[in-house]
Amino acid sequence: MDKARERILLTGMVFHGYHGVLPEEQAHGQPFVVDVEMACDLEEACHTDDLSKTVDYREIYARVREVVEGGRFSLLEALTEAIADRLLSLPLVESVCVRVHKPRARLGGIVGDVAVEVHRVRGARG
Repeated sequence: MDKARERILLTGMVFHGYHGVLPEEQAHGQPFVVDVEMACDLEEACHTDDLSKTVDYREIYARVREVVEGGRFSLLEALTEAIADRLLSLPLVESVCVRVHKPRARLGGIVGDVAVEVHRVRGARG
């Protein structure tokens, strides 16, 4: 991802959202599973044991929940990008990898998993 060696990971967060292109997805919603990995400078937190020197996991969870449960997107790609943008606005987050799973994707057959993953670095886009 980038030069930072320290990472914060939250995996398997499950939220109910209304995302998808099909009318029934938008009307009834479905579960979405989100994994995030953030590269952060955590050296000071590691040495001081001070919550104010890191990214509070509760804040990460709340931001992801806000995007998944508070918005509506047709595409997983757009939902995943919105989560990445929201997490990159946290001061200590240097880069982020977000993976959104749609376990009940309607594809007309059996599939183990459908997911979209994006990697974003602070300030890398213009």
